Amino acid sequence: MFERVGSEESAALEVLAYKVRNELAAAGLPVLAPGLDSVLAGGVEVDIDDGADAAGGVFVAWQASPRLRACARRAFALKQLDEPVLRHSSAIGAAMKQAMAAVLASAGFTVEDARDEYRPQQLRVLAGPPSRQQPLWSLRDDELTLPGWQDPPAGDTD
Repeated sequence: MFERVGSEESAALEVLAYKVRNELAAAGLPVLAPGLDSVLAGGVEVDIDDGADAAGGVFVAWQASPRLRACARRAFALKQLDEPVLRHSSAIGAAMKQAMAAVLASAGFTVEDARDEYRPQQLRVLAGPPSRQQPLWSLRDDELTLPGWQDPPAGDTD
């Protein structure tokens, strides 16, 4: 019987997935909205497996364009295993997995290969940066005040 993690751990996985999506979007990668049909777009896909077992967690995958995926599926279905599109599609997945791992590691996330035959070329995110650490791309205090701007003295309503 499939068991899910408790509500507290499920919420923690959601927060981690949210942070992963934001960090990869900050790097300029297109991030697929949760629940978006993969036929419509390509980019980073962040998935939560809320199973209470060793296979659970937050996973990151790269989805190539719908057209490239369709070409690769067609070649595979027709058993055209020598088609260059299969090799190219695999190379793209490997390159993007490496790039996403580097971006996340630089931002303080702990990632590893998913090591799951059902999740080829995916990353597993084990942890995010410390909760007290603001993302490197977040607004700084000096960005919130315009240079040369001073608050009017108290009681001044001009």
